[in-house]
Amino acid sequence: MSMESGQDIATLYRNRFEEASLGRKRDIWRALCRHFLQRFVHPGDTVLDIACGYGEFINAIQARHKIAVDINADAKRFLAPDVDFRLQPATTVGALGEGVADVIFCSNFLEHLPDKPALDDLLGQIARVLKPGGRLLILGPNLRYLPGRYWDFYDHSLGLTHLSLCEALELQGYAVDACIDRFLPYTTKTALPTHPLLVRLYLLFPPAWRLLGRQFFIVASPKKAGGATTQEAGATCA
Repeated sequence: MSMESGQDIATLYRNRFEEASLGRKRDIWRALCRHFLQRFVHPGDTVLDIACGYGEFINAIQARHKIAVDINADAKRFLAPDVDFRLQPATTVGALGEGVADVIFCSNFLEHLPDKPALDDLLGQIARVLKPGGRLLILGPNLRYLPGRYWDFYDHSLGLTHLSLCEALELQGYAVDACIDRFLPYTTKTALPTHPLLVRLYLLFPPAWRLLGRQFFIVASPKKAGGATTQEAGATCA
């Protein structure tokens, strides 16, 4: 299957995600945004969601301007009216221009890239699209805690742990501002509760992350010339 084909992506998503379950995912993402992710986004920000999927994050986050990029044309019908949708591969995000976004969000996408040069190229494009002082938020499955299961999805190609991704970010000139190696469970079909109150309680109790978390969460920012190193910024990757 070619990951450059929007039709292939649409078919895969229809097979993998039942529309009846999307309400459950939306509830989870509303709670995630309100009680955790919103702290990284200011009301006046421009937020870009690359490989937005069905828009669970970009619909729920509060921001002045919201942009969503995906190769799947089906994505548009799931997006809120205030989301500016761009039908294009996430790997061409640099075409949006320089200094476009205050925050760029990427969830469960990097593992779909074909190889490390593709990751390096994407990180370089993201650095150009971010405004000065902008931040990249990354959520993704952590291969360290998912041996075997990581490869159960046919479209997973690139194996990443929190440590290897932090190293890739550093090599591309980013400072890693925060790194949580265990954050969310692997999929919404597993242990994460769906009622907004229970999701909030999970987010407020980090010891539960150590037990159930299989996805990393990383915050990174392109360094200015002569800027702080990862260690100086106080990030911890364990």
